[in-house]
Amino acid sequence: MTLDRALEQDFIRVTEQAAIAAARTMGHGDRTWSDQMAVESMRVEIDQLDVAARIVIGEGERDKAPMLFVGEELGQRKGDPEADQSHGVDIAVDPLEGTNLCALGTNGAVAVLAAAERGGLLHAPDTYMQKIIVGPTAKGHVQLDAPVAVNLRKIAEAFGRGVDEMVVVVLDRPRHEQLIADIREAGARIRLIGDGDLSAGVAAAVRGTGVHAVMGIGGAPEGVITAAAMKCLGGEIQARLHASNDEQRERLESLGFSDLDRIYGTDDLAPGDQILVSCTGVTDGELLKGVRLFGGGVRTSTLFMSRTRQLIRFVDTIHRSEARPDAPLQF
Repeated sequence: MTLDRALEQDFIRVTEQAAIAAARTMGHGDRTWSDQMAVESMRVEIDQLDVAARIVIGEGERDKAPMLFVGEELGQRKGDPEADQSHGVDIAVDPLEGTNLCALGTNGAVAVLAAAERGGLLHAPDTYMQKIIVGPTAKGHVQLDAPVAVNLRKIAEAFGRGVDEMVVVVLDRPRHEQLIADIREAGARIRLIGDGDLSAGVAAAVRGTGVHAVMGIGGAPEGVITAAAMKCLGGEIQARLHASNDEQRERLESLGFSDLDRIYGTDDLAPGDQILVSCTGVTDGELLKGVRLFGGGVRTSTLFMSRTRQLIRFVDTIHRSEARPDAPLQF
């Protein structure tokens, strides 16, 4: 299937509506409710599209996720064998990256969708993944297995700046204690985040965000969506599947991922040629403003990317309220 211009607006609407639904739960302290609202909204929107969509990265396995589970088929043409070739699309979603961030009302929560032709996105298992992510400037200058100090020196050289001017985003987890120590010893600055390494990875590929790299262990599904964004933005991700215990190792092997030493590059995680990514802010972040509710409607901020069209678009949208169509708009 050719992911044409018509679907661009459709996918933007999907993440916008998911973000709006999640934003209405912001600060209530109920992460399950926040996630549920985003998932339900995103599923409804995808199911209305003129596609035969298959979820390849979603909320988890079917027995644990009633909606947007891996393998679920959606869209107006689902179940039609002929439409699978003409309108088939693989979709990776994170309806609410940063559920805790949204529930607590803190910065960095987003709603994200990546789409590609059939086979264009790796069916990554819901496990951990070791990652290093850089933008176009430092692409080709890093190696996942290189010492932290070496990678930071090469990133700094690519930017023509000192290591002490580099900012590395790391998830604030006990497993990163040594990584954090190594970064500090190398002289770089660190931005610790509670959630949201996907949006941090995107930020690393956009100049002006103040983020130069993302390092550490995060979710494998988020790694695939990040790779899709890197294909559009010209950045790079290198990653390795990580099993934190024997149970995860056995699960990975059962799914065909027996070589846990393999390093996956951007093209391994997102091999597709026709890739679209839409990311809408739920709460304010480095790249995007969060959803703003006012008397006359809702305002959203979205980053849309198309690899096919070599297009990166920031979309600022006002959604007029049907209940109050004459209410003044507060821009």
